[in-house]
Amino acid sequence: MADFTEFEKLIDIMFKDKQLLMQAFLHRSYLNEHRNLETAHNERLEFLGDAVLELVVTDFLFHRFPQQTEGDLTAYRSALVNTTTLSSVASSLKMGDYLLLSKGEAKDMGRARQYILANTYEALVGALFLDQGYSGARTFIERTIFPLIDEIVEKRLWQDHKSLFQEKAQEKVNTTPVYKTLREEGPDHDRQFIVGVFLGDEQIGSGEGKSKQEAEQGAAENALKEKNW
Repeated sequence: MADFTEFEKLIDIMFKDKQLLMQAFLHRSYLNEHRNLETAHNERLEFLGDAVLELVVTDFLFHRFPQQTEGDLTAYRSALVNTTTLSSVASSLKMGDYLLLSKGEAKDMGRARQYILANTYEALVGALFLDQGYSGARTFIERTIFPLIDEIVEKRLWQDHKSLFQEKAQEKVNTTPVYKTLREEGPDHDRQFIVGVFLGDEQIGSGEGKSKQEAEQGAAENALKEKNW
């Protein structure tokens, strides 16, 4: 099992409850291969961390951009806490080196790994909240997430991909995109939707997500890249 003291040094935070820290990295699949382990997996911590993260980021954006509309603030927040951003931050913190996964999950380095990393970041926030309170969790989020906002605003990375792709498709080929669910994967508690976006009969892009809406956004983002729009 990974030595989490190295990770604590990396993030410059010492947990009072080391078990909480380990649990944040413990994926459900790991327990299937280690049934004698008494620690729970990280999904409850992820649930808590998701709420803490949203509150902290909302508070930050509310005070940082006093003139912006609710719609803009919502878009900024979405860009800061989406799977792509959180998994990128988790990777920069080398969180992937500490994941406790089944052998099968450990081999998957694609989109599924992104989701696991993003979920683990949220679980870590939840663990920090329990271990060190709101201020401890906020300090961590402030260091790892807040610095990204300038680039997001400057490069308009917050813009809704579906809206942008529809705008471009109507402008360039006079066609309205259509989204179709290609398949669904995973158990009910961890459903993944794979959605394709089409211009006429041609599939331009695809995306995955925990909801159809998230998958559609991913498909639109993929399509914008494919079309170089």
